[in-house]
Formats: sequence, structure tokens, C-alpha cells
Amino acid sequence: MSDSHIQVTASLDPCGLDEHPDCGIRDVLTRVGDKWSVLVIVELASGIRRFRELQRSIDGISQRMLTLTVRRLERDGLVTRTVYPTVPAQVTYELTVLGASLTHLVKQLADWSLEHREVIAHSRADYDAQHPDHAIR
Repeated sequence: MSDSHIQVTASLDPCGLDEHPDCGIRDVLTRVGDKWSVLVIVELASGIRRFRELQRSIDGISQRMLTLTVRRLERDGLVTRTVYPTVPAQVTYELTVLGASLTHLVKQLADWSLEHREVIAHSRADYDAQHPDHAIR
């Protein structure tokens, strides 16, 4: 290997081994791996939001799904919910320090997806052309 070679593949310890039965990634991915949680984190990275602001900014999310998502993120310590004693009650959401520490990883994932969007689309089209009867979508 030359001196200019840069290793781009990270070395990861596998989960599920006897000496490493659960590295914690499954638990974290359960929360931050779903699209709604990531989209809420992206929105809250810009600052405090009210519930309706979040709902309007996340296309396709229902009121029920947004409620479940922010409650789960709050439970995990990623989001803080503040209720103001007004009529009707005003509720705001913001990232905690822990939640904010996740934003650079989400940004890296977003940047990666934008950079590779066309390649992935071409790969999908090629696969679909080679396997016209498959049900994978």
C-alpha cells in the first residue's frame, strides 16, 4: 500500500459475539434509525420548535406519529419538551446536549445520501431491469 493510500472503511467490532453480545447499536438504531426520528432531529437542529411547526415542516407525518416520535426521543434524553402555562397550552421541543451531539452524524448521513443519490438510483434501475419480476422496492 502506498503512503498516499487512505483507508476509508472503518474497522468495526461485530455485535453478537460471546465477548461482545450487544454493542448497543441495535438499541440506538431502534430510536434514531427510523425516518421520523431523524427528520425531527434535523428540524430541531435549527432550534426550538412548537409542535405544529414540527408537523408542518415534516412532510407526511401524522399528529399521532409526531407525538409518539417526540415522546420516544424525550424518553431517550434526546429532546426536551417544555409546556408553558397558557390557554391553550403552548408546548415547545428542543434538542438536549445529547441530542445535539447526534446532529453531526445525521448531517454526515444526509451529505452521504446526497452525494450518492444518483449512483443508488442507477443501481436500483439496473437491478430492476435485470430482475423484472422481483418484489423488492
